[in-house]
Amino acid sequence: MGAQANTQPQINDQGLILRPWRVEDAEAVHRACQDPVIQRWTRVPSPYLPTHARYFVTQHSEAAWREGTGAPFAVIDPDTGELLGSCGLVTIDRVLASAEVGYWTAPWARGAGVATRATRVVSRWAFESLGMRRIVWQAAVGNHASRLVALRAGFRVDGYLRMAEDGSNGWVGGLLPGDPMDPVIDEQTVRRARLFGAPQPVLPMGDGLRLRPPAARDLDAIVAACRDPESARWTTVPEPYERAHAEGFVDTAPAKWARGDGMRCAVADPGDAWSGSIELTVSAQDPMVAEVGFLAAPWARGRGYTTAALTTLCGWAFTSLGLARIVWRAQVGNDASRRVAEKAGFTIEGTQRDALPYRGGRKDAWVGGLVP
Repeated sequence: MGAQANTQPQINDQGLILRPWRVEDAEAVHRACQDPVIQRWTRVPSPYLPTHARYFVTQHSEAAWREGTGAPFAVIDPDTGELLGSCGLVTIDRVLASAEVGYWTAPWARGAGVATRATRVVSRWAFESLGMRRIVWQAAVGNHASRLVALRAGFRVDGYLRMAEDGSNGWVGGLLPGDPMDPVIDEQTVRRARLFGAPQPVLPMGDGLRLRPPAARDLDAIVAACRDPESARWTTVPEPYERAHAEGFVDTAPAKWARGDGMRCAVADPGDAWSGSIELTVSAQDPMVAEVGFLAAPWARGRGYTTAALTTLCGWAFTSLGLARIVWRAQVGNDASRRVAEKAGFTIEGTQRDALPYRGGRKDAWVGGLVP
């Protein structure tokens, strides 16, 4: 199978030095791991103490190399000798000839492609020296910075992996020996990674109105609105509508943003009370297209809140996501929703027969489109 992992090489490549960890690295590791980004997305202890850093660079690292279970490298600036980050194989499966890569970049070294370059170096070494047939990358959904590094290093993000620890999901990807390690990543992918890697924004709509993430304080209002007969008639909210449905609606909103699928918002009135919901979903087939849907609370109808929300969200989507088209659909006969869409600038393009699933059946839909 090639060389053993426990040979602990030093590799000079991609403008970096990758070498085994040394006891004198502990201070820099401790300083780097105070960073909230590293603590959020990796499994380093929190609070991160000097003893943790010393253990990592000595006992943990040495054991991984000695036992052949991993290959952790310190990533070093060849000119200054400064620690830039960590990159290596966190697991090695000799039977399957598969390994998992892991990395972090010190806060003072970000923005220079350190993690991407180091990941290419480690992957190439694993293929050529260890005879690995596959390198695996995993990250928690929402860690868009890590995902972008993996994409830039040639990994194909294969899908989602359920996580046992907290019931959340992770992204998983793979790199094979013949895959190019320097693919061209379009600017749209980079822009969206940076956007969805930050917290969901609050969007002002004017006159004290705003779009914000839904919250637990909205639950009573959501239940009341979704039990309204008109809401049940024109949408697919569950019937009967229970508080657990509202809790699920609120609780899953952060995951939508974290995945980069779009944004779910509460329409908040000047007193920050929930007055409706609006949601934008990016198409899985065409990332330049999204669909929008909304629901107005009975007590807020006729005030222009929903039109303002739709106009604001679509403007944000065109500017921030660079979309080419936003689609609106509603059941034929839902005149209120159609008026909102037309006021926001949508062009009604026609009728789709049996386009919408509805309580075990299908409904015809009006469809409209908005372009920048």
